[in-house]
Amino acid sequence: MRIPDHIGIIPDGNRRWAQSKGMSKEKGYSSGLKPGIDLFHLCQEFGVRELTFYGFTVDNTKRAKEQRLAFTDACIEAVNMFSKENATLLVLGNTDSPMFPEELLPFTERTVFGNGGMKVNFLVNYGWEWDLNSLKLVGGSGRSIVNHIKSTDISRLDLIIRWGGRRRLSGFLPVQSIYADFFVLEDYWPDFKSEHLLQALNWYNEQDITLGG
Repeated sequence: MRIPDHIGIIPDGNRRWAQSKGMSKEKGYSSGLKPGIDLFHLCQEFGVRELTFYGFTVDNTKRAKEQRLAFTDACIEAVNMFSKENATLLVLGNTDSPMFPEELLPFTERTVFGNGGMKVNFLVNYGWEWDLNSLKLVGGSGRSIVNHIKSTDISRLDLIIRWGGRRRLSGFLPVQSIYADFFVLEDYWPDFKSEHLLQALNWYNEQDITLGG
């Protein structure tokens, strides 16, 4: 099986999952913590080199305060959980905003934990406009210099998996996603099971990867 080097994870459906269980929307976020670790361990076994989780976006912070606090706490706990694994962690997002949790500031430089290994990226208070706003072309006569985007330390994505049935990227790393294959699962993220990853990998294995060639 051809294994993607870099997989992006859009863990959607937390609020809808909570409502389906008779709970308030904000109760769904903490239920997505164990699936993240389970998925990480599976990706380790398959030899995936990089994994990027969509934590929360600048737009998400417009939600009700109870939800904002809940998904922020879930992101903090998730990063702390991964800091106990063999991984190299990076948290990327707008740290100038008060919506970025102070607890995650130490992780905004890539850090090796345990024996290192897979790169794990968390997008926290991330916005695609924030990521690209320093991108400029300068020069003339056919010559140009491209200033780095803020997510320059994150590699090109091979596969993006989205839970919850929505068929959109929602601003997820627009530069790195340019040639990514996009697999959608109808199940909500808190209902993650290993079969989901196997389905995505089997589907990816059947795709014709040309990168435009």
